[in-house]
Amino acid sequence: MIDPISDMLARLRNASLARKSFVLVPYSKIKESILRVMLNEGFIDSFQVQSFNKESFRSLVVYLRFLSKGNSVIEKIQRISKPGIRVYIKQSDLNFSRFGMGISIISTSHGVMSNREAKLKHLGGELLCEVW
Repeated sequence: MIDPISDMLARLRNASLARKSFVLVPYSKIKESILRVMLNEGFIDSFQVQSFNKESFRSLVVYLRFLSKGNSVIEKIQRISKPGIRVYIKQSDLNFSRFGMGISIISTSHGVMSNREAKLKHLGGELLCEVW
């Protein structure tokens, strides 16, 4: 069984390496929340939920952000907590990733947020992934 969050991260990584302007990802609420954090932190240009038919098949269209030289803003993206091995982190252990240039995305009791926001709100939770 494939982990849907890992699948989304792999699609984003592969599309950015191939310098594609957008990528399609199957829809879920958690993926939408993760993308919202990435949008707020400036790692993607935008995303939108798109329905392809009247049944319930929805997809997320993610528009990637590139620097002026054509390099992707996303240098690396990796899954931390996996279905087999969950990784939880306390508020006191939240650190900034990659000397402040990257973020950790955390699922808390108040929703999915970046490590910066979780530290300000004094929240810990499941460490989903890191992006830099």
